[in-house]
Amino acid sequence: MPEPDRFTGDVVEALANAGIFRLRACLVGSVAFSTYAGHLGVRLPAASFQTGDADFAQDYAISADVGDSLPPILDILKGLDPTFRPVMHRSGSPRVTGFINRSGYKVEFLTGNRGSDDHMDKPADMPALGGASAEPLRFLDFLIYEPIRAVMLHKSGISVIVPAPERYAVHKLIVASRHAVDTLGSAKRDKDLRQAGLLFEALNVANRLNELSDALHEACERGVAWRSAIRTGVGHMSRADRAKTEALFKELGVDPFKEDR
Repeated sequence: MPEPDRFTGDVVEALANAGIFRLRACLVGSVAFSTYAGHLGVRLPAASFQTGDADFAQDYAISADVGDSLPPILDILKGLDPTFRPVMHRSGSPRVTGFINRSGYKVEFLTGNRGSDDHMDKPADMPALGGASAEPLRFLDFLIYEPIRAVMLHKSGISVIVPAPERYAVHKLIVASRHAVDTLGSAKRDKDLRQAGLLFEALNVANRLNELSDALHEACERGVAWRSAIRTGVGHMSRADRAKTEALFKELGVDPFKEDR
């Protein structure tokens, strides 16, 4: 079973001990991906989840209604590394959605944006996150709906909440289409598509195609923008991965490739 680097494990452990998962936040990104090998009982290559950050997401309604809060996030992180500091938001907002240490390691907080891109660059106040706000992102509500319990390999193991693997795979396919067209954006897109393809194969091996089918159908039924994003994501895959993905979608009775009128 793959494990993240030691510092990432320490960050997740500290926030878990502080109650972040009790308050129904969800570990997302490549650190969450690292838990799927154990959850699905498959092998996943270590290179596919290497990261220099830890991302957490929480639904705004949960944060507002849970009636409890973490201790100050910055205090928790400074307990691990006193060089952690808040990151000023690019919009100039005084709200803080992320923290960074001297070596460049980032801890960021996200939430769903069910509206338009007009809500981008407007950090959401999150009452349960110990003074941290969250970056609203399109499609994130789909990712963190009905998350699962998994174990992150660190020391004796950490119980974490992560997205369901089928939703993670579909979400990565969708967001791959939205990265900037530059060197960094291309690297992120390739990583997203690699993770999506690996999970499609893993879900097949684990006899979990019914769950994948449900997630794909749900995404496609959410509208033209969602189907277009799926098509674009598949189109950016390598020729071999694209052929396998299109064949899998056909087997599942999902057709996001038919152009919308």
